[in-house]
Amino acid sequence: MGDPNLFNLQNEDVPGQPRENAPLAHRVRPSTLDEFAGQGDILAPGSTLRRAIEADRLPSMIFFGPPGTGKTSLAMIIASQTKANFRQVSAVSSGVADLRKVFAEAEDEQKYRGHNTILFVDEIHRFSKAQQDALLPVVESGVVTLIGATTENPYFEVIGPLISRCELYEFLHLSVDEVRQLVAHALADKDRGLGKSDLEMDREGLESIARASGGDARAALIILETAADMVPVGHTGLIPQDIIEEAIHRKPVFYQKGGDLHYDAISAFIKSMRGSDPDAAIYWLAVMLTGGEDPKFIARRMVIFASEDIGNSDPQALMVATSVSRAVEFVGLPECQLNLAQGVTYLALAPKSNASYRAVSKAMKDVEEEGTRRPPKHLRDSHYPGAKKLDHGTGYKYPHSFPGAAVEQDYMPPGVKKRVYYQPSDRGFEKELTRRINELGKMVKKSPEE
Repeated sequence: MGDPNLFNLQNEDVPGQPRENAPLAHRVRPSTLDEFAGQGDILAPGSTLRRAIEADRLPSMIFFGPPGTGKTSLAMIIASQTKANFRQVSAVSSGVADLRKVFAEAEDEQKYRGHNTILFVDEIHRFSKAQQDALLPVVESGVVTLIGATTENPYFEVIGPLISRCELYEFLHLSVDEVRQLVAHALADKDRGLGKSDLEMDREGLESIARASGGDARAALIILETAADMVPVGHTGLIPQDIIEEAIHRKPVFYQKGGDLHYDAISAFIKSMRGSDPDAAIYWLAVMLTGGEDPKFIARRMVIFASEDIGNSDPQALMVATSVSRAVEFVGLPECQLNLAQGVTYLALAPKSNASYRAVSKAMKDVEEEGTRRPPKHLRDSHYPGAKKLDHGTGYKYPHSFPGAAVEQDYMPPGVKKRVYYQPSDRGFEKELTRRINELGKMVKKSPEE
């Protein structure tokens, strides 16, 4: 039988000829490039990738993009067309030992038979750094041609040296029209699809599935198969629209915690709050919670947002965000979604200011460029024995001894002129802070010597 974690084209069914009881999405998997749906930009006639596949002269590659866009299907087409020894490992269940077996076999194939080996690693982002490191020498030497597939952004999940040795191909969501044609074909296909069931679907049904799938071919085919299974026994002809809608509502939500959608959803969430759109912010909160995102991660980003994007324009915002964070830990799911929703709507509607963020960013830039300097002597600690002998604290003016607790003295390092880092906005409570800054400036100029 061989290693169950390894796939060898020579002793397996040809891809594209799956078992009759396999899921519809697997049965109708394309077996040729002409059957392949979507990805026209990278697989158009005459494109670099298509010519490489047709000539059976493939470079090492990484296919990345959302689920259901054809990454594995294209690898299986390559498997059926290539003359090379094709091996597949799953990053979920395979380790370094499994890879070494493939490498040893690939070296023998190359040395004794003159055959190249293509290694397909599905979900390559699940490989540890050590496993990815193990691929480097064999990819660089040409012992294997690597095809990796991942739903993640490779720049986040694949080590740089491996990326530099591979061509990257981004797979995009299928268009509504492409999904509609795919569903219609699967419904009519008598050999691998549902053609023998004599079921039909009108344009409204096809359109509903195509739009509900979000450009995910697998999701669309799951909806189609679910709808077909829900049709009463003996029914032929048109699948009723209410059955299609019910099948759509049973469609799972596709969200990979820690993956591309993870980063994109949190980005949309933050930007919706920053743009003062509570409804959009709540929507992206729902996407993340439904997808299984850790609510503590969401709460932490809200705490950061409260200071970065609201700051002193509404000082209550940070208190709200930290309270939400504590509530999430105390209450937990599912009830803590109420705490998150309350906090999100407050933050979205709060006046916005990034003055605090700009202030600390500018100050840090100055420190990095100019180096760290010691405080002036009158500001240094004077409470330890010997401090007075060093003149630490000498000449310090105690603000509480002056009217309004404001006094003119140098607080910046020697040789550094006073700089303005914090410039409040004209929104929310920062209007009051601007007034205070101006008032303090006038008081400092009038303050008498102690």
